[in-house]
Amino acid sequence: MGEYLLRAIDIHKYFAGVRALDGVTLEIKPGEIHCLAGENGCGKSTLIKIISGVYQRDSGTIEFDGQAMNRITPIDAIMKGIQVIYQDFSIFPNLTVMENLAINSQLAANKKLVNWKNMRKIAEEAVAKIDFKVDLDAVLGTLSVAEKQMVAICRALMFNARLIIMDEPTTSLTKKEVQALFKIILQLKAQGIAILFVSHKLDEVFEISERFTVFRSGKLIKTGNTADLDDKKFSYYMTGREFDVKTFSPSRTTEEPLLEVKNLTLDNSFENISFSVKGGEILGITGLLDSGRTELALSLFGMEPATGGEIFIHGKPVKITSPQVAIENKIGFVPEDRLSEGLFLPQSIGDNIIISEIDRLTNGILMDKSRCKEEIDRWVKEMAIATPDPGNAASTLSGGNQQRIVLAKWLACNPDVLILNGPTVGVDIGSKHDIHAILQELADKGMAIIIISDDLPEVMENCSRVLILKHGRTAGELSTQDITESMILDRMM
Repeated sequence: MGEYLLRAIDIHKYFAGVRALDGVTLEIKPGEIHCLAGENGCGKSTLIKIISGVYQRDSGTIEFDGQAMNRITPIDAIMKGIQVIYQDFSIFPNLTVMENLAINSQLAANKKLVNWKNMRKIAEEAVAKIDFKVDLDAVLGTLSVAEKQMVAICRALMFNARLIIMDEPTTSLTKKEVQALFKIILQLKAQGIAILFVSHKLDEVFEISERFTVFRSGKLIKTGNTADLDDKKFSYYMTGREFDVKTFSPSRTTEEPLLEVKNLTLDNSFENISFSVKGGEILGITGLLDSGRTELALSLFGMEPATGGEIFIHGKPVKITSPQVAIENKIGFVPEDRLSEGLFLPQSIGDNIIISEIDRLTNGILMDKSRCKEEIDRWVKEMAIATPDPGNAASTLSGGNQQRIVLAKWLACNPDVLILNGPTVGVDIGSKHDIHAILQELADKGMAIIIISDDLPEVMENCSRVLILKHGRTAGELSTQDITESMILDRMM
């Protein structure tokens, strides 16, 4: 065996004349954890699909274990020991865990009849490889995201995997689940399996990988040892931009809170939550997955109306029984899952922006087209949404640009209070900095902002105070000036 398990050298790939990969190189050593990083559209996924045989390269060479691989098919890649775990895990949600694990073996053996005893044995051996405790008869669709990912890892190991490629494996995981995944990755490394960890999250890259490779706009920018990297260098390699991290401190606040909550309760989710936010402040709310943080956001916006306690807007008591009531009280809400809750993906960028102010832009039953265009152009420019045409579908944009549409939609309503649940989940590093800058600017103009997030660097950088939830109760409210991330974690756990 040579120094490298995989060498992809000077790879070029074009789609309809557009250059997706421009001479990139990636080299992975046996048993190493290597991070492939880059913003959305940089070429990471294209290279993964070339290595795994989904796409064919236009030029360049690929060697695996010292042997040249010419025209690669997905079967060739699997037989060599290359396994890819995509973001959607490529699983069958309507089948059981056992069926998901054993089906490929049954197909490969060309079995005409199902041997259930044999399938159970295969599945038991698969989960034992990483000591994963799971009900083999559970329907996969009923499992958590973290459990589905473990099933995908077990399935990859069944085919004598030597290189496992994980495409953005932590996007939908909590901190606790990420730590469990990292433990499994280190176990795989100890077994001599190489891991290509595809991510754009700085803290994860530093924590888990030994070496890194960064792509930008289809080109190789930098490869090296993670130990030689710091936040500033990594951000620059990823984006070509230098960022000054600006920790938020309120410049001026209103005398009275714009939003005040007293003993707010939602049965079976949270109880007796109290806090207030003044205009000009950014309050952080954090906690683990079962802390009640998301349910609190949904109650404040009327999607899951509180069953007890009081809400005050500008000092006046209000009953927020529906999103419509929340909007009437000038509350905006950016949901955690922008794809299913925040956007109409097949609809145009422009329609998504103006949907929340449609009544204001309608004369009788007809839309005022010139006012609509003015409003759309204004927000595309103000939010720097990267599109050649606002008439294009929202689905054509990157995650960061989609999040800007959701922000624009609510800002067009001129809210006094803006609640954001996971504002930068799945967003690349450049857009993340830009969104943070927008939120800080909005607070400086007098808006009251609540950021709900388990991304502690995000909370520490953007919030002057943080409310910590644990099992549906308040575990502390602290000034971010006086605490560290580990102090927050101690109260969360």
